[in-house]
Amino acid sequence: MTSDYYKAMKHSQKERFICIYPAYLNSRRTLADGRKIPKSYSVDNPTAPEIRDVCIALGFNAIIENKCYPRERDKDLLSRGRVRVQFRSDDDGEPLIPTCPTRIELFKQSGQLIPKLKTRMAGSSSKSGESTAPSSGGAAAQQGKKNKKKKR
Repeated sequence: MTSDYYKAMKHSQKERFICIYPAYLNSRRTLADGRKIPKSYSVDNPTAPEIRDVCIALGFNAIIENKCYPRERDKDLLSRGRVRVQFRSDDDGEPLIPTCPTRIELFKQSGQLIPKLKTRMAGSSSKSGESTAPSSGGAAAQQGKKNKKKKR
């Protein structure tokens, strides 16, 4: 009965869009935790807006929903969100973009393009600059660790 329901709907309706959770592309997750692609294609902590931007750049219709991945342990706002993507055309049900014939191929291409986003490049250069510069906060943290060891 549900198959008749979906057959009556067009592929351009939001309910027929495929879902992409950031966990599908996260390199810090295992396959058992929800990663869908090999680590060579995955990205370190992708976000829903990044996935949406990449899908739009590839030529898909994409929207963000404020949903949480069911296997997510922590329900913080940074890991929330899922992207709905129109994968098939209304005319014949074929994939919209011939270079992405399957969902997994779309996940792989998204994983390869997310590190090339301007937001990723700008964020990584400032983070690397901060990590290489010595700070007094790091020394204080190390001093605290030494004190903890002495108390044992």
